[in-house]
Amino acid sequence: MDKQYNILFLCNRNSARSIIAEALASTLSHGRFIGFSAGANPSGNVHPYAVEIAKSIGYPTQLLRSKSWDEFGREGAPRMDFIITLCDAAMGEDCPYWPGHPSTAHWGFPDPTSIEASNVNAMLHAFKQVEIGLRNRIELLMDLPIDTLERLDLQEKLHTIHYRSKFL
Repeated sequence: MDKQYNILFLCNRNSARSIIAEALASTLSHGRFIGFSAGANPSGNVHPYAVEIAKSIGYPTQLLRSKSWDEFGREGAPRMDFIITLCDAAMGEDCPYWPGHPSTAHWGFPDPTSIEASNVNAMLHAFKQVEIGLRNRIELLMDLPIDTLERLDLQEKLHTIHYRSKFL
């Protein structure tokens, strides 16, 4: 098997976008990537629509929980190869120290939970758009020859994935 990579998706509340990304990275890559998620100010709850998306792609929903990014800066935590922020609030936060100097990028998405809860169709559409956008970016990441890229080239490609995917 090829080298396995740990990827941490960060969002302020760790209730939707980062949860979806964790599930997608882990399932789409068939074990090449292990997805994790966390937040600067975790809500403590995973949004039910994020759980449904994870379930629909075969991700074990019992692994999903809203948690602080502090868990991944502690001794004994899994060492991350990639850290990707998904919301502007997480991008602007002072992040903890990440051992191993992982490659980082910002793949911003609007918060699907910001849609009025009474507008179910609009909220479902917003969640689906996040899922599609994340799926596109994760698939592009999976196609990279990670083992052969220099660190700076990999960093540049991570940033390029986000901008390239906007036009897919």
